[in-house]
Amino acid sequence: MANLNPYLSFRDDARQAMEFYQSVLGGELDINVFSEFPDMVQDPSQADLVMHAQLTTPDGLVLMASDTPSMMTYEKPQGFSVSLSGTDAATTRDVWAKLSEGGTVTMPLDNAPWGGLFGMLVDRFGVSWMLNGDPE
Repeated sequence: MANLNPYLSFRDDARQAMEFYQSVLGGELDINVFSEFPDMVQDPSQADLVMHAQLTTPDGLVLMASDTPSMMTYEKPQGFSVSLSGTDAATTRDVWAKLSEGGTVTMPLDNAPWGGLFGMLVDRFGVSWMLNGDPE
C-alpha cells in the first residue's frame, strides 16, 4: 500500500517546527541531521540542520520535514494546506488553539455548512492548515 504524506520544507527551523507539531499532535518524532551523513555536509556551519524529520502520531498520521541548506534555493510554502480532518469537536478545538498560537487565522474555526467545525490558519512557521472536525 502506498502512502501520501505532507513533506514540509523550511530554511533552518525544521526542528523547531516539528517539535511544535509534536506538542500539538502528539506522537513519536525522529530527526536526522546532515552531520549524520558526512557526504551530505557541504557547509560545516549547517551540519546540525535537519536532513529528515518524521512525526508519526498515535492515530497513524505522518508529517515529514527538512531544512533547506543555504546553497539550495528556498521558497516559502504557498499554494497548499495541510488538512487535518476526521477529529471530534474537542480535539479539533484543542489542535486549533495550539496551531493558531503565534499564527494568523485566515478563516475562524466555526460551524461548517456541511456539519462539524471548519477553519483555516497559517501557523507561526508559515504553514497553511485546514481543520475539519466531524459533526457530533
